[in-house]
Amino acid sequence: MQLALPKKESWIYGVNPSLKLLIMLMIFIGIMFIHDVDVMTYVTLSFLLVFSASIKYPVKIKMLLLLPFLFIFLTSSLAMIMFGNGDTTLLRFGLIHVTEESLFRGVHLGLRSMVFAFCGLLFALTTKPVLLFYSLMQQGKLPPRFAYGFMAGVRLLPIMVEEYLTLRNALLVRGVKQERGVSGLVKKLKFFSIPLLSQSIRRAHRVAVAMEAKRFSRQKTRTYYYKTGFSTKDAWFVALFISVFMIGFAAADYLPLFSITDVRYR
Repeated sequence: MQLALPKKESWIYGVNPSLKLLIMLMIFIGIMFIHDVDVMTYVTLSFLLVFSASIKYPVKIKMLLLLPFLFIFLTSSLAMIMFGNGDTTLLRFGLIHVTEESLFRGVHLGLRSMVFAFCGLLFALTTKPVLLFYSLMQQGKLPPRFAYGFMAGVRLLPIMVEEYLTLRNALLVRGVKQERGVSGLVKKLKFFSIPLLSQSIRRAHRVAVAMEAKRFSRQKTRTYYYKTGFSTKDAWFVALFISVFMIGFAAADYLPLFSITDVRYR
């Protein structure tokens, strides 16, 4: 969840990971019930400010992280704008029919996707996976065998990537040609899938045996290397996102940006 780049940690890094996950899930659900394009605009701008102030990566890295979501914003918005329904026609050209209603619906849909992007990146870039699982065990009462199993699975992903690169280099050294097309794809699946799958099964079996030997499935009370809890940062975190939505609704009432204030999907 964290990029290996030099950065300064903001106070959001110290928020309890379980609480952070719960708040993000509540935001995801709450955003689905906002149908006012003005509110959505101000909420998106507020999340952009929070994201920029909380993530201490260089600006270029932030823009690079947001590029895929900007692409999603454009594609989802344009699809709704050009092919949506509405009564007030702004542009008609063949199959393309842009109406005032579809325009606002497209903007609203794109802004919603950007809020999801800001929330997801904010959580992923300010949360350490180990502390998240420890918090789920201590505050969320998640059984240790599941939490440690997930942590082991996350740690196995870089090993699988390294094995793939080693296997590919070994094939290149032995003169195996990289063919294109359907036949080349079939050969790649044959060369890579079976060795990687067999190694993953063996490694997963060893991890399962090790966890069973350490009584992960039977011992009810455990000690933890990392201790997680709640602090004043958690209260500030909750207050921050309550303020974001309050500012969005208040700004939409006092400074409306669009003539249509309630854009609902049909």
